[in-house]
Amino acid sequence: MTPQSNRALDQRLGKAHPVQRTCARMEGLPLAALEQVAEYFQTLAEPTRLQILNLLRQGERSVGELAQLCGFTSANISRHLALLTKHRLVARQSRGTSVYYRIADESIYALCDLVCGTIARQLEEKSNERELFLAGSTQAHAIESASHGRSARRRG
Repeated sequence: MTPQSNRALDQRLGKAHPVQRTCARMEGLPLAALEQVAEYFQTLAEPTRLQILNLLRQGERSVGELAQLCGFTSANISRHLALLTKHRLVARQSRGTSVYYRIADESIYALCDLVCGTIARQLEEKSNERELFLAGSTQAHAIESASHGRSARRRG
């Protein structure tokens, strides 16, 4: 089979197939393009949608399954899925009376993992700064206590 026929078969079977894309950079984009980038990030700026993406990482799921796992109504989850579909992050497939969703663009996980790594590093840095602060504060308190102890002995 040729790569093209493999891709066509995968599409008929509903399998995601990596598509080679041009890698655009944000630098130098016109305002209209930056607005599209902002819309894309706004789609990701909602914890429920991130939870949905995490659940779909494990495989396709129906709206009902996602609603149950997220603890929301099917109507609520459907609204989130509509937005994710609009931005081509997920793809939908009807089967009888049910609709199933799967990840349409696997690169979303690289982006999310990059952001999570950045947040983890920032939290680690804050934790290290806090430890230094607390260590300095404890040391200063010990010096101050020792100093007060000597003053009391001199007076007494």
